Amino acid sequence: MKSEDEFYVGWENRAPIATGKFLRKTVVLLLGTTLAVGVSLAIAQRTIKSSVFEWGQIKSFSGIFQSEPYPHLLVKRPGTSNGQHSLSSYYLVKPFKFGFKAESANQLDGQEVNLKGTLIYRENQTMIEVVDKSIQPTPSFSANQSLPPVEKTNLGRQTWAGEIVDSKCYLGVMNPGQFIPHRACAIRCISGGIPPVLLVQQPDGDSLYFLLVSEDGHPVNQRVLNLVAEPVEITGEVERQGDLLILRADPATYRRITH
Repeated sequence: MKSEDEFYVGWENRAPIATGKFLRKTVVLLLGTTLAVGVSLAIAQRTIKSSVFEWGQIKSFSGIFQSEPYPHLLVKRPGTSNGQHSLSSYYLVKPFKFGFKAESANQLDGQEVNLKGTLIYRENQTMIEVVDKSIQPTPSFSANQSLPPVEKTNLGRQTWAGEIVDSKCYLGVMNPGQFIPHRACAIRCISGGIPPVLLVQQPDGDSLYFLLVSEDGHPVNQRVLNLVAEPVEITGEVERQGDLLILRADPATYRRITH
């Protein structure tokens, strides 16, 4: 061993000068590398947008019950005049993984009702989880006092690519509430009557939500289960009903996108 070589004894309190410098540089380098990798991974992660489920907060709502294409509540916005843009549409669902049965929804169609429920919302989409047996028709309601009819605008035949999600989980009950890990849950929700939605992510980061219905405007829950949580392309007639976008197409024509 050369005379200038250091010899380190592990039980001594201090390492030789050269060895200490080497260890300090190595530790700093490893810490810096670990921090850089962590930051890079964080930046590369997909951003999860904010969604809210006001769990435990029961509120009262009133509006016109609409049964088609899926049950929703039309509520007049404060401070607005009559017209299409003066109304808000709130999806209506039941607790857990259930939507409204068609028979009960049809009985309430067009009536002004009071109800209690919990808000679920994300971006410009709002849903109410209705408390069981809380829906009551307004006794003094008259057809002449009804809100103005929602304007329906045909936007023509369009093609959109996105993912079929169950609206309840995606809007707030689960987050992110999409992709293959959520597939089993989404299938149970949609099969239970939760409205299926085509989620389209736009390049600017905003999202479009299309309620999926058949060509004649009927629910398609049981017919889309094999394509839930997968990238699909759908071509059909797009219609705007108030602030809802409806995509009419035969589920047999939905095209699975493969890479």
